[in-house]
Amino acid sequence: MTELPAALPKWIADHIELYRTDPDKAHYWDASLGGGKGMLPTLLLTTRGRKTGKSRPLPLIYKKVGEAWVIIASKGGAPAHPAWYMNLVGDPDVTLQAGREIVEARARTAEGEERARLWRELAALYPPYDDYQKRAGAREIPVVVLERR
Repeated sequence: MTELPAALPKWIADHIELYRTDPDKAHYWDASLGGGKGMLPTLLLTTRGRKTGKSRPLPLIYKKVGEAWVIIASKGGAPAHPAWYMNLVGDPDVTLQAGREIVEARARTAEGEERARLWRELAALYPPYDDYQKRAGAREIPVVVLERR
């Protein structure tokens, strides 16, 4: 079983718990809670902590593109990358759960035209991403592609 970070906001901890008990219900998240619209698909990404070595889960909005799952490392437009992104840079082998499907995957950061294209697709799904990029200033928010191992 994975361990939750101590400082995790309650709504995120609740979403993780819902994923553990009812993955069908947890698969879709009410995006109005974060400034979006409608119910959006979420996956549960589990990375290995680069400092602790512990497995850490986090629910994230995603879009399936071909055979890959695409996620955005936005951290709400903060000036630094989220810890989960730094963890997968250190160890790109992750586990993801999308609904009931559990997949061992390898993460990579999209670049160039691929990044631009995927960014547009995810921002169309969840428009606040564009505001997050403005808020992030000089930090280019990573677009992460998760491919089955």
